[in-house]
Amino acid sequence: MTEVPDPALAPEMVIPARERDLGGFHVGRVLPHPKRHMVGPFIFFDHLGPLQLAAPVPRKADVRPHPHIGLSTITYLFAGELTHRDSLGVQQVIRPGEINWMTAGRGISHSERFDGMRDSGGAVHGLQAWVALPEAHEEDAPNFEHYGRDEIPSIEFAAGQGRLIAGTAFGKTSSVRTHSPLFYAHLDLPIGARVEVPGGYPERAAYVVSGAVEWGGQTYGPKTMLVFPVRAAPVLTAPVASTVMLLGGEPVGPRHIWWNFVSSRRDRIEQAKADWAAGRIPLPTADAREWIPLPEGL
Repeated sequence: MTEVPDPALAPEMVIPARERDLGGFHVGRVLPHPKRHMVGPFIFFDHLGPLQLAAPVPRKADVRPHPHIGLSTITYLFAGELTHRDSLGVQQVIRPGEINWMTAGRGISHSERFDGMRDSGGAVHGLQAWVALPEAHEEDAPNFEHYGRDEIPSIEFAAGQGRLIAGTAFGKTSSVRTHSPLFYAHLDLPIGARVEVPGGYPERAAYVVSGAVEWGGQTYGPKTMLVFPVRAAPVLTAPVASTVMLLGGEPVGPRHIWWNFVSSRRDRIEQAKADWAAGRIPLPTADAREWIPLPEGL
């Protein structure tokens, strides 16, 4: 007799990372997905690497200045180094375990470059997520904040270790300033470790960075996002040593997304297009000689 899977122990959706060419390198694009644009306020999720950059790292691998509105970007590295420059005049190097949290609000531009690895090359591995801002904050003044490794609270559970990048979960609250209820956590799980996905949020997901997780008799491998049903109480088991990101939160409502622009209003997206094309969104001072033009036919 064939055992019927328990629907309460099955993901609402399984999203594999899809390869995208950013010009100088490829990433795995998870969100937005044609059938699932958001998880809580998370509207974008890219997985960079792991990859090895040969020295000297070419400048074509850099992400040239480009604009954002209506969101916060969260950059988090496992390996490598990036230099962030933005139109507020901020220049900030980010290294593994640190957080660059940039809130675009009504408009910002920035670049991400491999300046610190240019001569030596090396391993690069990381994630970038975008969080849509609530309507009340979509037109806030742009802002940038950097958080060091020692500013990120550790997570304690039966086996393994973790860090709470943002929000509230596992009885901890991160010092990272957010604009809506959410959580974002990095877990390193040894073989056999079990972890309960935090409750209290209507939308939650797990992304397997490396290794695998088991839930409901099924195994899910690397570069895969599991979106959980609202009433599920998932407990994930690691059959091998694994790195997993947990994320979710309160939905902020439907959003329009086009290129690097996010808004609750379609006309605001059109305004952002016109502003970038006309040079009304400032460029990073140190990077004002080049930028990514408004894409055609996107």
